[in-house]
This record gives sequence, C-alpha cells and structure tokens, in this order.
Amino acid sequence: MKLLIVGCGTIATSYVRDIKAHAGLEIVGFTDVDHQRAESFAREHGGTAYPDLTAALADPAVEMVVNLTIFEAHYTVVKQALEAGKHVYSEKPLALKYSEAEELVRLAQARGLRLACAPITFLGEAQQTALKQVRSGELGTVRLVYAEVNQGRIESWHPNPGPFYAVGPNLDVGVYPLSITTAVLGRVARLSAYARTLYPQRVTKEGIPFTITAPDYYVINLEFESGPVMRLTTNFYVSKETKGGKVIEFHGDKGSLALESWFESGVRVEQSEFGKPYHAVPLLRPASSALDWARGVQDFSQAIESGRPARVTGEHAAHVVEILDATNRSVADGGQPVTLHSDFPLPDPMDWAR
Repeated sequence: MKLLIVGCGTIATSYVRDIKAHAGLEIVGFTDVDHQRAESFAREHGGTAYPDLTAALADPAVEMVVNLTIFEAHYTVVKQALEAGKHVYSEKPLALKYSEAEELVRLAQARGLRLACAPITFLGEAQQTALKQVRSGELGTVRLVYAEVNQGRIESWHPNPGPFYAVGPNLDVGVYPLSITTAVLGRVARLSAYARTLYPQRVTKEGIPFTITAPDYYVINLEFESGPVMRLTTNFYVSKETKGGKVIEFHGDKGSLALESWFESGVRVEQSEFGKPYHAVPLLRPASSALDWARGVQDFSQAIESGRPARVTGEHAAHVVEILDATNRSVADGGQPVTLHSDFPLPDPMDWAR
C-alpha cells in the first residue's frame, strides 16, 4: 500500500519509523503547510516532498492518505483526500464535531472508499488480552468500568501546547480509553458530564505565559447499550506517573480485571475473583511496552487489500466523536444526560487473539 504522509510535525517521526518497519507499506511522499518540513522528511526517508496537498492528491501513485495534521485540520484534510479518491487513515479525532465526522463516514461510503482513524491501542497485546477475558465471560456480567486519564501538563514536554489546550484532554487522550471500552462493550447510549478548569495560567517551555481556553478536568458517566456503566476521568493536570495514571478496570459479577494502561501494548493485565487478590493474566502473545504507531495502518491496509472488514473504522471513530460532542453538551447544560444515536460494527479480535 502506497502512502502519503500529510503533516510532518512531532508525531510524524514515530509514524514514519514504525511504518518503515512493516512489510507491505511504502511511503511515496510527504506534504506539510511548512514545505521545508516535508522536504526534510523526504530527504531523510525517501519519497517526494509535494508542494501542497492538492498536488499530492493528484499523484496516482498515492493510494492511502495518512493524516497527521493538527486537530483543527482533520476534517478538511480527510474530506479533500476522500474527494480525490484516496483511502484515508487519520490521527485522532476524526473531526471536532460529530456532524463533520458523520459526513466523512457517509462520503467514504458513497465513494466506495475505506476510512479509519486512531487511536488503535485496542489492537495491542495487553488490550486484546483484556478484550478476550471480558468478552468470554471470565468476569461474569460486567456492570461497572473505571478509566483514568492523567496526562500531566502538556507544556512541560510539547513544543506547541496551544492546540491541545484549545480542545481539552478528551479530544487528545480521553479518546484512548473510549476507543478501547467501546471496542470491548459496544456503543454508548447515554452520558452525563462535569468539567472544570483547574489550572488556567500556564507557561511554555520557553517561559511564555498563556491561558488555557478549554476545561482541563472532566468526569463523564457513560451508559453502554449493552448494560455496563463507566466513569471516565480525564485531566491535563495530574502527572501521568501517578498511581493508576492510565488504568482501565472492568468489574463484573464474578470478578474484576485491571488493564494497567490504555496506551502501551505490553503492560500488565490482572484479574481477581470477587473479594480475592489480583493475579497476572498471561498476554496472548509477547509484546514490547512501546506503542506501534503503524499497527492500525498495517491492519487497515491488509483489510483493504483482502476485502475483509476493517478492525479500525470511521464509524467507530465517529461514535467516539459523538461521545465527545455529547460530553460538551452535557457540561454546557449543567450535567444533564445526553442520548447518543450513532453505532458501529464491533471490531473482530486480532487473528492471534481469537
């Protein structure tokens, strides 16, 4: 599959490294609003540095667009790529509004194209192990889920923290546990939410003060159509090194399961019978602790080439965007419940996780 990388910022380095490690994926070129960045990537990794997106999409060698632009550009870039007849894999979120995400899903369907979107950490070894344990009934009927997102203070490490604080923690990192839990349990039917700004005055690494424009703390109560309820807490304040910083817990009638992280693939999975100590669950196959940023691109590419249903889909990503939209509506309405309407096909487990 011949890929075009759109957006040559911080995350592109990780994507390109991991894409090059997978057979069957080939990067044919790069484009960026800063053409010098695209040229730099092309010199280092090979391929064409296109002058702009229009020129890149006009190249018949490009089969799939990998969209790594900033949040605000996702909708525009994905739409332009689909209209040019290209399959699209986008970084998260698919769009900033559910109406836009829904439009992109329908556009892909109308054009006979495939659309996918990160995050794909539910394809990781630890996450697939948890998925199998829950779906197989090891915990009995699951009724309650806890998920924590303590992502720290973006300005302490990122050179451009502004876009993250413009949208808040849910769009950036809350999408990870949301993608995992919906991949395991299915669609969310209703939610209510609370938000607050804990730490409005921030300072960049260069010492420049700035004021954040979106809440940096959320608590969301989600009701899955399949029955369980979930409490998701997200923030851009508490260090990610805090105890339980990225944990997801599934609690059922027979017992509980704890997934140490919604991000890394090789983390601990622990299970317990009700009222008894936790014990380690062996992962379904060995894994490194690192995230393979290209795993979703590879699986998506293989789905296109083989004609099978994709595990990573635009419909799933659009449902997550509707959750984010509904969260903001609930916050604006004083925490009142909001009903959701979108749906998506549950992803199949990986072949090695069946």
